[in-house]
Order: sequence, then structure tokens, then C-alpha cells
Amino acid sequence: MGLSDFHRNFIRNIPNAALYEFHGLLTPEEFLETYDFPVRQMLERAEAQLNEFRETTGGSIDAIVGYMDFPVSTMLPILCEKFGTRSPTLESLLKCEHKYWSRLEQQKVIPDHIPEFRVFNPFDVEALQRIDLPYPLWVKPIKSSGSFLGFYVDSDERFVEACAEIRAGIGQIAEPFNYVLEYAALPPEIQGVEGHACLAESIIGGRQCTVEGYSHDGAVHTIGIVDSIRYENEVSFFRYEYPSSLPDQIQQHMSEITATIIAALGYDNGAFNLEFYWDRQNDKVWLLEINTRVSQSHSFLFEKVDGTTNQAATIETGLGHDPSFPHREGEFFCSAKFFWRVFEDGVITRVPSEEEYARVSEEMPDVIVRPQVGVGTRLSDLLEQDSYSYAIAYIFVAGHSRKELLDKYMRCRELLPFEYQPQSLPEAVELAWKS
Repeated sequence: MGLSDFHRNFIRNIPNAALYEFHGLLTPEEFLETYDFPVRQMLERAEAQLNEFRETTGGSIDAIVGYMDFPVSTMLPILCEKFGTRSPTLESLLKCEHKYWSRLEQQKVIPDHIPEFRVFNPFDVEALQRIDLPYPLWVKPIKSSGSFLGFYVDSDERFVEACAEIRAGIGQIAEPFNYVLEYAALPPEIQGVEGHACLAESIIGGRQCTVEGYSHDGAVHTIGIVDSIRYENEVSFFRYEYPSSLPDQIQQHMSEITATIIAALGYDNGAFNLEFYWDRQNDKVWLLEINTRVSQSHSFLFEKVDGTTNQAATIETGLGHDPSFPHREGEFFCSAKFFWRVFEDGVITRVPSEEEYARVSEEMPDVIVRPQVGVGTRLSDLLEQDSYSYAIAYIFVAGHSRKELLDKYMRCRELLPFEYQPQSLPEAVELAWKS
């Protein structure tokens, strides 16, 4: 679903790719360039496209897969059930993606690795009085994407401001998510907690990383662990770096927790990634969240270090195969995706020329630069941003040392001049950023 040319290049290089024929289902623009997700109509169009393919070509539909978050992730089990292809069940997937349901399930089997949490209604004027957790807190919708509408809250005033921001934007994902919930058999404790609900959680932190893996016929496997390194605001991602530099025993512990919770949720025949923190000072491992897909941000990273993209896990499990995933068979020792960010709103006034991009390619042929803006782009109009910054470019690099990764990133910033005219931030965001 939503197959882009960028990711088509990765899946062409997976083991057995010559045996497969890949087709895009719907377009990437329908998922990446809007927050308008008419899920019912999208499901109808996808079903019509699949039927047309089968009727006009006589070809078989052997797997339906995707690598994006909502709504792709939640549409897949519905389509797979209709067309008889392998997929996790919708209920097991929602136990991962519905953040409140997921915390309730996690509380049963890994209670020592999750924060205190409370569910609340951001439209309830008395919501604050119903949350019996001390500050600071992190508040977020029970369904979101890319830290959208997630806020650090350290006072009553900040909570009120965050709720105002959430109320203004939560319907974009909540309403289509509610449509998906209608397909599922929900337990009584979840039936009243729909997409407009939010979570308040006690703050967890430390060194963040992501465990990528898959489950096949009940066996849970880790394929790699990627470090998530943030800017100084401790919210916005600076880079994803592979392989992880965490101690081996911590990585093993995270893999064991992953196997425990994925099995308990009944999530099978699909790929996933779990985000963790390691609090080194207290030697504590925390589970942040579960995503029912591999991270498309990590595709380049795995290919350069291991020799194939993490997309292989998605495709093979979708076909009912147990992926034979290589380990450290790539050309490079390490790799990273850097986020070139701006921490204030503004309008882009200059972007690099074709000649400037060509110089980067000539000097560093293994670097990929994916600009996210053009001249005239207002940064606050960008989609899939956190609440405190704007990503103007993604820079993928590979190298033989971690220093080389940073050196290449800084060289790209020297060679690629982006310019913008600052504009004022919304007051609530400005206050949160200053805090």
C-alpha cells in the first residue's frame, strides 16, 4: 500500500526479489500529503483496484503489505481478510496501536517496564481533576503518528494549553480511526475509549532505541536494534543510527521483553517495531510504544549494514514465509538517517539547486538527501511533524565509523543552503518549546 519509488528501490534488492512482482496499491500521496483519510472510501478503492487486477490480468494476489503507519497499518488486516492473504488479526493489531488498550495489555505481562498512565477526554473541562498523576507528564492521543499532538506538560497551565492544541487537531486521525474500530470486537473496557481520547503518562526517559522484528507462526524474532538520538529539547529526533551502541545485555533484555509482549498480544504473521528507553542511571528498561510495521526510516540503514532492507521481513511474512534475514553482510559498519530541523515557524525562501545536490552526490555517492520543503513552504503547514520543530530535509548516510556519519551530515549542511524567513510560533507551542 502506498508504494513509493524510493522504497521500491529497496524491495527490489531483497532476497528472492526476482521471484516476486510488486504492485502499488493506492498512491503514496494519498497517505503522505494529507491528514484527510476517508478510510471507508479508501478501502473501497483499494478493493476495487485489487479486483480489477485479478480480473484483467488473471494474476494472483499473494500478499498485501505496507510500511506506513495509520491508516495503512489498520487497513491491511481488513483487506487481507477479504482477499485471503496472511496478516495479523485486526484485534491483535489494535492491541498495539490503540495506546490505551495497549497499555492495559502491557500491564498484564510486563508491568515493570511501562509508566503510570491515565486515559482522559481532552474535551472534558474537568479532565485535569481526573488525572491523579504528578507532573511532569507526557500527554498524547490514543492514536497518533510521528509524535503528532504529543506534549510535555509540567503544570496545570501547560495541560490546558496542550488540550487546546489537541482539540484543534485530534479529529484528523480520530474520526477515521473510529471507523476502523467498528470492524473490531472490542472488550468492554475499550468500547467507550474511542479515537478522541488521550493518555497522560508519567515521564520515562533515557537512551532511546527501536527493536525491529517480526513474528512468524508464533515465533518472535528480532532483526536489529536502532538508536534514536534526540536534539537537546529531548523531544525532536536528530538521527536514527544503526547498529545500536547499547550494551549487549540491554539489547538482549529488550529483545526478550519484545518477545513476551508480542506473543501475549497474539500479534503474528507480521513485522513490527517497539520503541524503548534504557534509563542507565537506574538500570531500567521502559517500553514506549508498539508499531505494527517496520520503520521505513530504517530501510536504508539495514540495507547498508546487513545487506538487505527491513522491508524483507514485511514481504516474507506477508507471503507466509519465515524470513532468512542476513546479519552484518552489508558494505558499511554503520548508517544513519539525520533530521535537519528548524525550531521556529517560517517560510522557506531558498532551497539548494540541482547543481548543489549533484555536488553532494559526486562527493558522497552513498548519501541520499530527501528535501521536505520547497520555496514558499510554510513550515507549520508540513505534515507528520512533532509539536516543537519542523524537518526540512532527511539525510541518509553510511560509513565505516560513527564519526564518519556525523562528518558526512555536517558536510551536507555546508553544501546545501536552505534559507527561511522566521515567523512567530503559535503561543501554546512557543510556551511549550521554551519550557
